[in-house]
Amino acid sequence: QLQLVESGGGRVQAGGSLRLSCAASGLTFSENVMAWFRQGPGKEREFVVAIRWTGGSKRYADSVKGRFTISRDNAKNTVYLQMDSLKPEDTAVYYCAAGPLLTTIITNYRYWGQGTQVTVSS
Repeated sequence: QLQLVESGGGRVQAGGSLRLSCAASGLTFSENVMAWFRQGPGKEREFVVAIRWTGGSKRYADSVKGRFTISRDNAKNTVYLQMDSLKPEDTAVYYCAAGPLLTTIITNYRYWGQGTQVTVSS
């Protein structure tokens, strides 16, 4: 059973940075993509970024391009999300997810972490 555990959330002022981590255990070849989604207060869960374990292809939401960077450490089965130039509108619970395809479509992702809160104050 694939398990995902996020860490690294917290509170930061606008313009600051945070790095989130997602440690995966029980990975299978079918779940070749790791993604981050977020859900702000009163909002639907939305795609942020995804990366393929093999080859490292990435896909970013337009709202975070140039500010967020996803990376992976295959040896540690860990994916990182470096978030720079944070804005108050980035405030959300951030979820790590795993699925077979490099897509923004939420139903592609069958495994989810518990989420970690990121709060950006103005």
